[in-house]
Amino acid sequence: MPRPLPQEEWRREASVRFAALEAWRQAHPRATWAEIEAAIDGELSQLRARMLGETALSSEATDLAGESPCPDCGVPLQAAGTRRRRLRTEHDQAIALERTYARCPVCGRGLFPPG
Repeated sequence: MPRPLPQEEWRREASVRFAALEAWRQAHPRATWAEIEAAIDGELSQLRARMLGETALSSEATDLAGESPCPDCGVPLQAAGTRRRRLRTEHDQAIALERTYARCPVCGRGLFPPG
């Protein structure tokens, strides 16, 4: 079963960002379409990145050890510590996902959860 998502935290952060956008718009009443789009993307891309990372980490698929078989030899994978994967969103926001790295005790193949 997936881990619960922090929806209330997301709503609070969204409220803060919406207020910032409203204040920006009041300060820039003659902004162009491109300026408005850039302001919205700048505010919401950070929230979007947080939501992407937390949604990805909510999945049970982030832990391959124990129940997942090695794709090469079928032996159950074992945890081999955590590793950080660094990604960038479409709006160039950095996301670091820390997940369990797994290794096959027989053939040695290492796997990092997808996503």
